[in-house]
Amino acid sequence: MPYFALSFCLTSTEIGHHKLRMDWSPDSARNAYLETVKLCNQQEHNCSCSTTEPESKEFISALAAGMNAKLIVEVTPEASSSTIALAAAARQTGGKLVCILPEPRLDKSQKVIDDSGLNDMVEFKTGDPVDVLPNYENIDFSLVDCKTDNYANFLELLDVNPTRSVVVADNLEEGRKGLEGHVKGMENKGKVRSMKHPIGKGMEVTMIGKSNDATWKRNQSKGSYSSRPRGGSGKKGGGKSKWVIKIDEKSGEEHIFRMT
Repeated sequence: MPYFALSFCLTSTEIGHHKLRMDWSPDSARNAYLETVKLCNQQEHNCSCSTTEPESKEFISALAAGMNAKLIVEVTPEASSSTIALAAAARQTGGKLVCILPEPRLDKSQKVIDDSGLNDMVEFKTGDPVDVLPNYENIDFSLVDCKTDNYANFLELLDVNPTRSVVVADNLEEGRKGLEGHVKGMENKGKVRSMKHPIGKGMEVTMIGKSNDATWKRNQSKGSYSSRPRGGSGKKGGGKSKWVIKIDEKSGEEHIFRMT
């Protein structure tokens, strides 16, 4: 059975001689992932899956929930499968998702979330993200759709939680660049690492945290588990896929593999 899409270490990332530290809950990650697959399969006519590829929405949901993000902010042209994925993560963490989008798309976007049953988890804000983003500070998890023309400005305006946060730049196609390790306001305050991954149409994941000699902590006991969504991966053709989370007993690192 071959690997598909990614192998990504979530619990420990090292920069030089330092490591970023972040609590991690594999149960929350798994539950958010499974709910995302279920809801997007049910709402496939309402989900704009052209915005976020199937493996992208699964990944961001698990990542946001696993790191226990409370304040999640998405900048997107319209609500889509990524919005459902992040709302599912917010349900697991007891947090909320702020979705910033143009006002003309609000009615359609609101319907997508209402149909998913996650409306209590989402707060829509309309208008130019340049004007709206400064209202939010210490963001735990951010997702910016890089198909938008001013995506670079949006990334720079994010006020991240300096002790524990993740920024995802999605849809980095045609040579577009993300943060590349440079986060505004983080100079000499902590450690930042950006990594590009062949997920969806191109994704950069930037992790921000305090430097610490210890590896990132896990909330649960060590072990491994696998998850297989009902009804397959949601890809055309009905092919089944399987995500396996494997814990390295020595290092404590947690790796996600998608199998197909």
